[in-house]
Amino acid sequence: MPNAVTAETPRELRILAEGLRFPEGPVAMPDGSVALVEIEAGRITRVAPDGTKSVIARPGGGPNGLALGPGGSLYVTNNGGFAWHEEPGMLRPVAPSADYRGGRIERIDPATGAVTVLYERCGEHLLSGPNDLVFDGQGGFWFSDLGKVRPRGRDHGAVYWAAEDGSRIVEAAHPVPGGANGIGLSPDGRTLYVAETETGRLWAFDVLGPGVLRKEPWPSPHGGRLVCQFPGFRRLDSLAVTAAGNIVVATLVAGEISTVAPSGEILRVVKMPERMPTNICFGGPDMRTAYVTLSLTGRLAALEWDEPGLRLPHA
Repeated sequence: MPNAVTAETPRELRILAEGLRFPEGPVAMPDGSVALVEIEAGRITRVAPDGTKSVIARPGGGPNGLALGPGGSLYVTNNGGFAWHEEPGMLRPVAPSADYRGGRIERIDPATGAVTVLYERCGEHLLSGPNDLVFDGQGGFWFSDLGKVRPRGRDHGAVYWAAEDGSRIVEAAHPVPGGANGIGLSPDGRTLYVAETETGRLWAFDVLGPGVLRKEPWPSPHGGRLVCQFPGFRRLDSLAVTAAGNIVVATLVAGEISTVAPSGEILRVVKMPERMPTNICFGGPDMRTAYVTLSLTGRLAALEWDEPGLRLPHA
């Protein structure tokens, strides 16, 4: 790593559930369960504290990110669906699904499983591959769009802001050439962090208001300022923010969870038992339980973290 941080092996990593079909988007629920998406199966699943799995909803497509919204509702970033490659011990996406028509933002009633589509486009542009989201506590949420990769081309990623009630959507940053993935807010809500997958870059934007970001001048491709460039072949996925304001990033290929200071220094690296730990969230009474999706092998893991996570709006 740039500042020679040695990767740690966690002392105790508990596997809470197995047999999941490419899980992502874990959400620590108030009742102690964890809700998550199974992208390949097109469903939202609840994992009880004893590991029992139950289906909350079946929105279809490719539910990718998940967040707890107002009134206990669940909000989903749906990428529209992937085609998959499977072999023993590994499931991974490889291309858009044959029936892909675009992405969408959905709201789910966890009591009934009813799915409401809130957004499918921003102005004249269809959403391409909505990936992750974070509520701002001001009536809206920020979400990332990874874009979409085809054999001979790519739709660039982007960052959006949208109202909780489905009434307004704003394209806040575009293009994110390597795909906008993990997204999170600083504890004071004034800084938006975005992980760019293919480049291994973590970006920050100053938040000026709902849907409005301060833009850095060229040569920034989208107006963000670079926080950290990860070394070597490392791709970035989802992120979470700690109560102290550090950014915790799921780091693909290397199979790590990396903690980055707002200054850009990599503070801590924790090794995971596979190459694709995709998402992390925090829960528990002291917010020090980290839940991690191990997507290639279809598992949900938990471990104690060295600092408490930030408690999110509506949690």
